[in-house]
Amino acid sequence: MALTFTDTNFEAEVLQSSKLNVIDFWAPWCGPCLALGPTIETLATEYEGKVNVGKVNVDENPNLSVNYGITSIPCVLFIKDGKVVDKQVGAVPKAALERKIVSHM
Repeated sequence: MALTFTDTNFEAEVLQSSKLNVIDFWAPWCGPCLALGPTIETLATEYEGKVNVGKVNVDENPNLSVNYGITSIPCVLFIKDGKVVDKQVGAVPKAALERKIVSHM
């Protein structure tokens, strides 16, 4: 199951993690976000223990959206060692996200 990241836990759970973090910035009213949701859940299960896969609701966590310049959703950020190492905007097939995960693990 995908983790839930918030303005409150983001630093401890993501920025201080030694693992690759795959974070889906989404909103419940966004159709493409809802379409991408099952893919994020599948990746969370498949990479459990190796990669932190989670979601940030942009409506509930506006500070994170502003800090990372999120202007279009869905937007998936790949963060490693506290830095954004890759980004994917828009709903894409699972294979596209997997390629990015493998390249940054």
